[in-house]
This record gives sequence, C-alpha cells and structure tokens, in this order.
Amino acid sequence: MSAELICVIVLGLMFVIGTWRDINMGLLGFVAAAGVGGLVLHQAPEEFLAGFPVDLFLTLVGLTYLFGFAQNNGVIEVIVNWCVKLVGGRTALMPWIFFALTAILISLGALFAVAIIAPLALSFARKHRINQFMVGLLVVHGALAGAFSPISVYGIFINDYLAKNGLTPTPLSLFLAPLIFNLVFALVVYFVLHRRPGLRAEADDALSAETERPSTIRLTRSQVPTLIGLIAMALSVLIFSWDVGIVTITIAVVLTFINPAAGKAAMTKVSWSVVILITGVLTYIAVLQAAGTVGWVSAGISAIGIPLLAALLLFYMSGLISALASSLAIIGVVIALAVPFLESGDVHVGGFVAALAIAATIVDISPFSTNGAMLLANVHTTIRDRYYKQMIGYAGLMCLIGPGLAWVVAAVPTVLTR
Repeated sequence: MSAELICVIVLGLMFVIGTWRDINMGLLGFVAAAGVGGLVLHQAPEEFLAGFPVDLFLTLVGLTYLFGFAQNNGVIEVIVNWCVKLVGGRTALMPWIFFALTAILISLGALFAVAIIAPLALSFARKHRINQFMVGLLVVHGALAGAFSPISVYGIFINDYLAKNGLTPTPLSLFLAPLIFNLVFALVVYFVLHRRPGLRAEADDALSAETERPSTIRLTRSQVPTLIGLIAMALSVLIFSWDVGIVTITIAVVLTFINPAAGKAAMTKVSWSVVILITGVLTYIAVLQAAGTVGWVSAGISAIGIPLLAALLLFYMSGLISALASSLAIIGVVIALAVPFLESGDVHVGGFVAALAIAATIVDISPFSTNGAMLLANVHTTIRDRYYKQMIGYAGLMCLIGPGLAWVVAAVPTVLTR
C-alpha cells in the first residue's frame, strides 16, 4: 500500500475515532503524525512535528488570553453597547454591522479580523438572545466577503502569483465574486436562522435579564487598560502588520503585570481544547503533504482531458483540504497545478481564479480552519461542543455545494468567451 493511500486512510480513521469515542481530534493528529511520519515516511521527530503551526498556536493562545480580560471585566459589553447606540438600539441590525466590520477589516489587511470581531458579536448575541450560530456564520462570511480585495493578504498573494507566471490578474473579479457569493450566503443564513433561538449557554439567562435594565456605556478605571490594549492590538495588526500572536501575548502580560489577579482569571479563558484540536490536525496535515498525498491526488485530477471537469474536481479537492488546513496554501498549490490549462485558454483565467478563491474559503467555518478556530475559541464553554457539531455540519454542507456553485463562476465566463 502506498504512503499516499495510507495517509488518506489514517485521516479518515481520525474522524471516525474522534467522533465515535469523543476524543479530541488534535490528540489523534499528533499520534497520526508520529505514526505515519515515523513508521511510514521514516521521519525523525523534528521532521514529523515540523508542521506544528507555531504562529497559529501563539495567535489562539494570545487572542483568547487577551480577550479573557475583556470578557471578565466587562469591556466587551461596553464596546457592544457603544455599537448598539450607534445603530439607535436596533439590535436586529447588529449581525449585519458585525458582518460589515469583519469584511472591512480583512479587506484592509487584517488577516485575523474574525478574531477581533467574534468576541464582540457572540457576546452581543448571548445578551440579546440572538441565534449565536447565525451571528458566528455572518462574521465568518463577512471575513470571506472582504478577503480578496486587492490590498488584502489573499488578494496580493494571488494577483502576484498570476503575474509571476505570465497570467493576467483580474483583481476586480477576484474581489467582487467572493464578496457577492458570501453576501448571498449570509442573507440565506440570516433569513433561515435569525428567528430561531439557537444554542444558549448557562449564563445566558443572566445576560438576558440584564437587557431589561439600562446598560451603562461608561468605562470604569479598571477597564481602561484593557480597552487601550485592545485598541493597541487592532492598530498594530492593521497599520504595522505586526504578528498578532506576539502582540496579544505581550499586551496580556502587561495587563497581568498591572493586575495579577485579573491575569490569572483571564488565563482560564484560553481555549486549550481548541488549541490542541487545531494544532494537532494541522501537524498531521503537514505530514500528509510531505508524503505527497496532495500532489498525488492533484496529479490524477489534472490528467483529466476535459479542462472544466478537471477544474470542478480541483475545486472540490480545494474545499475538502482547505476545511482541514490553510486555504491560502491550497490556493497556491491548485493554481500551480492549473497553470498549464490556464495558459491553453481552455478555461477563463479570471473566472477560474475567482471560483477557486470561493471554493477554497467557503468552507472556512470548519473548526479546523483559522477563521473557524477563532470563532469556536470565543464560544461559551457550556455550548462549545454543540456549537462545534453545528460548525462541522455547516462546513460539510459547504464542502458539498460550495465548490459546485463556485464552478459555475468559472464555467460561465469560459462558455461565453468561446
């Protein structure tokens, strides 16, 4: 049996065992990385652990630690109340405010916009008895809607890659297609779920009861350092492009120095189960890539003689893998594989790239993706397991229909230009 096939089988077993025996799939990922990497690929520990996402680990820990201060001392509540005041108290508009804020932030280059907005959005949803799953989906779809602007990380990467390979970038279609696509999905999600109560945490009754009383929008002296820290974090990421993990940990340490008791309490808000889940799975995915499994599957798809059919299969492969790993990485791999038939003119370059952007990111509600992980990390602990299952279900639906719908974006321009 080939190493590539073994990797696929092990990946399937991780999902089956993790679901069946309720074992954190991240732990299974570490075991699988050691087993496949050491026994099948004959890698040393430093090799099969090389895929451990240190940057994402620091980001998850730092963000949940920093926002732990804001959750514990009421700063998030104050910020949400300010937002409510801005829309004249019309809470029904707030999910769309969060959608727009996330889209704007990521379109300006804030790769972790979901991490900035999700705590505010979910806290607001809990307090006002709005469906938390719906609000979370709108935050993620907002991020995906703005992710491919010409000045975003995704947009710059793809347009530069095309130019370097002699293909003409189409930055406007790359930006607008995912924006419209995700706006439509957000509208569907909103109209289907906004009247449903959704999941409620044990603390939600207390939060809801508080809505009967006038909410304060004044900061207390103890809240000021936390608010300054959050502003400093946002500005450092947006303006200076500093590493969000290092920045948040540094700010959290400063806040702990100011108030050690608050720091100890905030540490309990770090979502360690989510950190293990994400880092373990991504560590195994790196072993899978080292084994050549991605290239093996991609080569078989690219060998198909019908370009549009090959594109459809590449989109589905992108969606499935992106649900478990970096969407940016898989976009780069697929574009590289698709360059030969993009050069031939059999597939419209702009349509293909826009569709690939959609197919590879529409599954980002998956808890194994960065955006999904950021969202899950901020869900109340008493509903996190149920929220996780809903995320898996929605991600599965996106894997099923998203790449197919995205394929239409690629197919239509190709047919029209013939």
